[in-house]
Amino acid sequence: MSAQIFDLVVRRTWRVPLTAVSTGDAASVARRFDTVLLTSGYKASGRLLGYLGSLAPQDARLVAVQTLAVVHEAVGAHVQHNTYFQDFPQNVPDTLDFWVSCLRDALERAPDAEEILARQGKVNLLALPRYGRYQHTYEEMVAAHDTFVPALSDRRTVLDVGGTLDEEAHRLYLHLAGSTTPLSDADLAALALLAQHCGGMEQPATVPLRTARAIVNATHLLYGREPQVDTVTDVLRLACALSGGDVTLETATRFRSLPRPVRRVLLGALDAVVEASPTKLGDVAAHRERWKRLGERLHPHEHPALPSAARVFAVARGDEDAPSLAARVERSLASGSRAEALRLLAAAPGTFVRRADHLLRSAADDAEAAAVADALERALPGVSGRVVLGLREHLENRRRADARRANGDRRVFVNRAGGAWAVPDERADLPADALTALALACDAEVLRRVPRPQDLVVEPDLLDVALPLSARARPDGAGVLPRGSRTRVTGELLRFFVHWRQQAVDTDLDLSCLLLDRDFADAEHVSWTRLRGGGFVHSGDVTEAPDGATEFVDVRLSGIRRDVVVPEVHVYSGERFDEVAEGFFGFMTRDVAQAGLPFEPATVRLKSDLAGRGRVAIPAAFLRAEDGWEALWLHLNLGGRSRFNTVEGHRVTTTTLVRDIAARRYLTVRYLVDLLRADGVKVHHEVPHGAGPVTYLGFGAPEDLPEGSHVVTPQNLLDLVPA
Repeated sequence: MSAQIFDLVVRRTWRVPLTAVSTGDAASVARRFDTVLLTSGYKASGRLLGYLGSLAPQDARLVAVQTLAVVHEAVGAHVQHNTYFQDFPQNVPDTLDFWVSCLRDALERAPDAEEILARQGKVNLLALPRYGRYQHTYEEMVAAHDTFVPALSDRRTVLDVGGTLDEEAHRLYLHLAGSTTPLSDADLAALALLAQHCGGMEQPATVPLRTARAIVNATHLLYGREPQVDTVTDVLRLACALSGGDVTLETATRFRSLPRPVRRVLLGALDAVVEASPTKLGDVAAHRERWKRLGERLHPHEHPALPSAARVFAVARGDEDAPSLAARVERSLASGSRAEALRLLAAAPGTFVRRADHLLRSAADDAEAAAVADALERALPGVSGRVVLGLREHLENRRRADARRANGDRRVFVNRAGGAWAVPDERADLPADALTALALACDAEVLRRVPRPQDLVVEPDLLDVALPLSARARPDGAGVLPRGSRTRVTGELLRFFVHWRQQAVDTDLDLSCLLLDRDFADAEHVSWTRLRGGGFVHSGDVTEAPDGATEFVDVRLSGIRRDVVVPEVHVYSGERFDEVAEGFFGFMTRDVAQAGLPFEPATVRLKSDLAGRGRVAIPAAFLRAEDGWEALWLHLNLGGRSRFNTVEGHRVTTTTLVRDIAARRYLTVRYLVDLLRADGVKVHHEVPHGAGPVTYLGFGAPEDLPEGSHVVTPQNLLDLVPA
C-alpha cells in the first residue's frame, strides 16, 4: 500500500515524500539521480537534492529508484520503443514499394507461393511473413541512430521535496475529496486508494461530488462513522461502492451480500432522508431496476421500524407513485403554469440553472424572459462554482451561435466516456437583454467567490488553458490538460507515438493523422496505407504486440501544406482500449538537428493513457496560428466499428467534430485573470521584486517564491474552480 501511495503522490504532485529518517552522505547518489532525471525531461529542485544528499546512501538509492520508476512511466519511458523501419525517420520506403518488397520476400520463402497467388488472385498483406512484425531487435535499432542532442527548448519538469508520506497523501486526499468538478475514472480510483490510507486521519467536513462522496462514505463505514447522505441516490451510490461497483451509476453493479450492521446503516440513512423530505422519493424512478436489485440484498421487510425506507422500494416496484421534480416541472410547463414551474425549480437551484436556456428561449416576451433571468440570478448563490462557470461558458457560446446562425452553426456534445456527436443548432435565439444580464450576473457571482490575492503572477502560456469544469472524459497521463485548452507548440518537428501491449489476442492498433486546410476541408492522411508524403513519414505498421509495439508519425511543420493536423489511434483488430494490457498515446516536439532515438523522453510533451470502450481515439488537434502552431486538447474516444477502423473511414466524423470543437469557446484561465484584473488585483508575468506571498499560476513554479505563496499548476488546476 505505501509503495502505491508513494507512486500516486509523486505522479499527482511532482513532490517526493519524506520517507526515510536515516542520515549520511549521499551527495553522489543525488547527483547521479539528477543526471538521470534530466534525460527524461525532469530536474530535481535544490531542496530535493539536499534531502537526498542528507540520507544514508542505501536509503537515498531506494528513494531515487522509486521516483525514477514513476517518472519513466509518466512519460512512457518504462518500455522499449522499437520501430518497424530500423532507421526511422530515415529510409522509410514508398508504400507501394514496401508492399512489393514484402510480396517478393514471401515468394522467395515459399516456392509454391506464386502458384497459390495465381489460383487465389488476391493477397492478404497482414499474412505476409515480413509484414507487421519487427525484423530487428531493439538493440539493433538503437545502434542505427545517432546520439540525441539536448536543446534548451526540451521540457524540464521540476521535482520538489514534500512533507511526509502521510502528510502528502492526506493533502491529496482532501484535494480530491473536496473537488467540485466531476472526477475522471483515474481520479476516482486514486481517491479510493487514498481514502483507505487516510481512513484514520482527519476527514473532509463535506464532500461536494456525489461520486466522491460514495467512495469516502464506504471508508467511513469501515471506521464506524455515519455516512454523509442527503438524497436516496447517495445511498444507492454507497451500496455500489461497498460492492466494488460503479459509483457513477453508468454501468450496472452486481450487489454483494452485506453484513446486517451495514444493511441497517443503509436502510437507516434511507429512512432519514425520506422522512425529512418525501419529495426525494421522486429520484427513485431514474434507477428503478437497481433499487429492485438492492432491495433483494438489504431486506427492508426485516426492519419494520424504518417505514420510510420501505417506501423507496415500493416506488421502485411501482406500488407507490412518486413523480420526479423534472416530471412535475414538465407537467406545469405543459399546462401553461410557468409560474408554478419556476416555483418548483427555485427549490432546486442546480436543476434550475441547467434549464436556463430552455426557460429563456421559450419565454412569451421580453418581460417574461427578464423575470426568468432575475429568478436565475437569485438562484446562482445556491449552486456550485462549477455550475456557475458552466452557465457562463454556455451563454458565451450561445451569444456567438446566435450571431452566426445564418452560417449554419452546429452543436457538439461529448459524454463522460469521450464519445462525441454534432447536430445542427436549431434552437431559437435567446433574448439579447436577458442573455447579457445573466452573463453579467455569472461574472459577479464568480468574482464574489474567487479569492483576491495581493499579487497574481501568471505565466502567459497558461492563459489559454481551459478551466476544468469536468474531468469525466479526461484520460490519465502526464501533461494532460482539460478539453478546449490551447497551448503553443515549439520545435520544427511533431512526433506522435502510440504504444500498446495486447492482453489475450493479437491486437493491431494503428496510428494515423488527418491533415486538413484552415477550413477543415481538402483532407489528406498519413497511415499504414500512406507511409510518406510532403512533410510527413510513418514508422511502419505493426500488427501484433505480445511484448509491446510502438508506431510513430513525424510531421515537419514547415514542410506540410495543410493547417490542421489531427492524430488518431484506431483499433484495426483485436482488443479495445480498455482490454489491452497497456496502451498510451503521446507526442514529442523536436528540432530536426537533435537526431537521437525515435523516442526521447526529454522531448515528450504529452503521454495520455488509452482507456474506455472506444475503438477510435482523437486526443488532440494541432492548428496553424498567426505566430506558429498550437495544440487543441480534445480527449475524444469514439465507438468506431468492431474492426477495420481506418483514418479514411472516419474522415467525415473526425473533420466535423474537430471543426465544431475548435469553433467552441471554453472558459480559460484568462477569463478568471481578466475578472480579477478588472477588480483591481495586480497581475504580473514575473514575481515582483520584494513582494510578499503571491498566487502563482503556471506550468511550474520557480524555487524562489516568497514564503506562503500559493501555486497552481496543471497538477492542481481544480483549485481555480471556486466552491
